[in-house]
Amino acid sequence: MKSFTKIILVLTFASLLAACGGGKLENNPVKPPSSKQSRNHDNMKYLPIPRLTGRWSVEDVLQDYGAYSVKKLNPYFKRANVAYPPSEVVFVALKQEKKMELWAKGEGDGEFRFIRDYDIQAASGVSGPKLRQGDRQVPEGVYRIVSLNPNSHYHLSMKLDYPNEFDLFHARDDGRFDLGGDIFIHGKAASIGCLAMGDEAIEELFVLAAHVGKENVKVVIAPRDPRVLPLDTDALFLPGWTGELYDQIANEIQTLSPNVKVSKNATSTQSSPQ
Repeated sequence: MKSFTKIILVLTFASLLAACGGGKLENNPVKPPSSKQSRNHDNMKYLPIPRLTGRWSVEDVLQDYGAYSVKKLNPYFKRANVAYPPSEVVFVALKQEKKMELWAKGEGDGEFRFIRDYDIQAASGVSGPKLRQGDRQVPEGVYRIVSLNPNSHYHLSMKLDYPNEFDLFHARDDGRFDLGGDIFIHGKAASIGCLAMGDEAIEELFVLAAHVGKENVKVVIAPRDPRVLPLDTDALFLPGWTGELYDQIANEIQTLSPNVKVSKNATSTQSSPQ
């Protein structure tokens, strides 16, 4: 009887350890929960609420973490004079600085405004785009969130659309076929090509993405901050189209920071999908 009980417990916990790409993916935007829909986080202490059985939905995440995350985000949005929830969001991940910036704009606003930044806890690889399965590189480029995973092995995760049209275009041109995939922004502090943000930060980002809607979230991943130094394309291992990629990244960041000079290293020499 004891052995049978142990087997049941092992199977139960094994089912919870879905990979960051595993589990049911939920995509629909959800309205911010009222205070009655969440646990008591009024003391502003971080109180993760583990669920030992069953499968989470996005609504479950919002019930447990929604009001607490919004309460933490609201002062930043008020300081930036952007109403919560915003109409659009951009995450700017800077690999060298290990920072992720949050930019947002409200309904009818003409420009994005800086809200706050987060420390990236882990991002494997080096500067340069992701080229193939198993290279452990965090991709570089302009991406979208295609799904929200409330049942991630890494607490919570948001899947990026890597490889996107730009990646696929240049892979075909280069004769590369196994580009890899399943690139996420997730919790914890371990990375094999993903952006690991830690559990508390991913809760805020996940809740925000659920409220805004994934179609209104853009993710820009840069090797470093082009507002400080030009994006370097001189490394020998970088493909010839990297200058075009870095121009795209610099243009996106320039749009967010029109009053700051964004340095470009090279001009585009090829034509590819944007």
